[in-house]
Amino acid sequence: MILFWFFILVCLDSSQAQQYYDGIECASSLSYPGSRYTCNMFQNSCRTYVVYRANQQFQTIADISSLFHMDYDAMLRLNNLTSHSVVLRSGREVLIPINCSCSGQYFEASFSYLVSKIMSYSEIACGVFEGLLKSSTLAEENLAQAINMGDELRVPLKCACPDNSTSVKGVEYLVTYPFIEGDGPILLSKRFGISPEDLSFVNNLEPPNPTVFPNTTILVPLRKPPVLNFNIPDSPPPTPGFLPTVSVVKPNNSTRLRVLYIAGSVVGFSLLLLALMACVVMYRRAYKRWKIEKFHSFNARSSPLSISPVRSPLKSGLTGRSSSPMSTCLSPDILAGLKYSLFNYSIEEIRRATRDFNEENKTSARVYRGVINNAEVMIKQMTSVETSHVIDVHSKINHINILNLEGVSYGESDLSWSYLVFELPSNGCLRDCLSHTSNSLQWSQRTQIAFDIATGLHYLHCCTFPSYAHLNINSRNIFVTGNWRVKLANIGTLSALGSSENKGWVAPEYLLYGSASEKVDIFAFGVVLLELISAREDIDGKLFKESIKFLGGGSSEGGFLEQLRSFMDQQLKEYPLAEALCLAVLAKACVEDDPLHRPSIDDIIKVLARMVEPEVNRHVW
Repeated sequence: MILFWFFILVCLDSSQAQQYYDGIECASSLSYPGSRYTCNMFQNSCRTYVVYRANQQFQTIADISSLFHMDYDAMLRLNNLTSHSVVLRSGREVLIPINCSCSGQYFEASFSYLVSKIMSYSEIACGVFEGLLKSSTLAEENLAQAINMGDELRVPLKCACPDNSTSVKGVEYLVTYPFIEGDGPILLSKRFGISPEDLSFVNNLEPPNPTVFPNTTILVPLRKPPVLNFNIPDSPPPTPGFLPTVSVVKPNNSTRLRVLYIAGSVVGFSLLLLALMACVVMYRRAYKRWKIEKFHSFNARSSPLSISPVRSPLKSGLTGRSSSPMSTCLSPDILAGLKYSLFNYSIEEIRRATRDFNEENKTSARVYRGVINNAEVMIKQMTSVETSHVIDVHSKINHINILNLEGVSYGESDLSWSYLVFELPSNGCLRDCLSHTSNSLQWSQRTQIAFDIATGLHYLHCCTFPSYAHLNINSRNIFVTGNWRVKLANIGTLSALGSSENKGWVAPEYLLYGSASEKVDIFAFGVVLLELISAREDIDGKLFKESIKFLGGGSSEGGFLEQLRSFMDQQLKEYPLAEALCLAVLAKACVEDDPLHRPSIDDIIKVLARMVEPEVNRHVW
């Protein structure tokens, strides 16, 4: 019996001959095989290395040695340097010797980090430690508690020890290497002098040229200690986006003539493009005037109430002046000739991604969560007519605050289901973020989210031609990325407000008269604002209507502020009271019954732009 279990363990451990490559970005809250490297039964500890890169915060060997609690003299010898105070070029690779050991079921190199300023787990794991561990691992190891100045966090860096029972014989070191833009397995193999096959095997990748992603790590198998022949060359850093460059040759006479021809062509094309842009803008203005006149005449005919054009309370109370619609946006239809390409998935790939449409993968009616190419995606089941309409809408829009449509799986006939594959931001929908009491959104994150929603709506309302109303804005159709930025979803769905997926308080003019306009989106945005500041969800509006009555006046000054504080999310410990009041007033203006009393999207952006912190705006997507 003992011999039997020994063979069982050996067979089970054969999967440990390789470590899985995790292609999910460092900031993701999700865990996959490879998020941490699994221990094997042949070697529980080893001496190995990780690669770190000099940056603006840690510029010298002394800085880096202090971060990793190392003796800088040993670091100097290891990295062929002579002074611990010399400022290293940003991106210069530095070898860090570590002790890697098995803790529980995972290998790790245990370090500590003293928090000197308020930071998130993502900023520490992916910024300070450059993705040498995932933010979810750091949060898990520190019980996901709020980070305060002076806290000492436990930092388990990713590492692994070799198992020489594998087919990669003679491997003594597995070096943890973090990918950046421009890296790739072939380039990495050349820099370390190893075969691409060994690199692929150890990381369970598909040879010969597997796909890898920035902000992820890979294990480099070495038969001897690494040397610095893989450092960044002493040449200028690559241009942004790592665009290919060509050497500049002094032009001769014929080259100069060719340059003049090219310059003349560029100038001529630019003038033609400007003329076309002017025509588009003029046509767009005329179309919008016609549509507004048609909307007002429709309301005058169909509404049993007389609607007078009263000035919006938001304009008089918050901005101090009326706003004019923006007219500088260029319609994306000018690029309609460019091909819109999508990945074409087979139904078998969709089944594998959703585990054969498992109920556990189902998030709502006809919507599944899946995994394709190690990345989480959202898969929506649709009819052929719906599929064509959504693809047509997404082919005409492209914005950072709108969820990307990545692929499609067509049904075998018009009567069978088709499937659309969308990106799935790591923090899920806004409703879920507001419901997590253990990790409540900070005030700055909430104002940034509000601003991003407004920016996405402004693009749909003012920068598409003809202008487009979303008609299904709610906290379940708003997704949040790992950097707490927003992407609007469910765009292009037929009869959005009438669908079963729509949950929430809807603009009264749509329910009464079927009037679908941008003002329906403004109303829905106001509801989302109320959810952002209170974290509550209201299905029919009764809760919010009662809760914001104090904004209509009639309360004493002290009672007014107390009612505002009681309406706010109690998880919010610190927030500017003036900004909270401003958001509440803005939300109340958005949910006015009369659509003519609601602010425009321009007014909303002007108000929110004053609240968004500049450092939050600079976050990388």
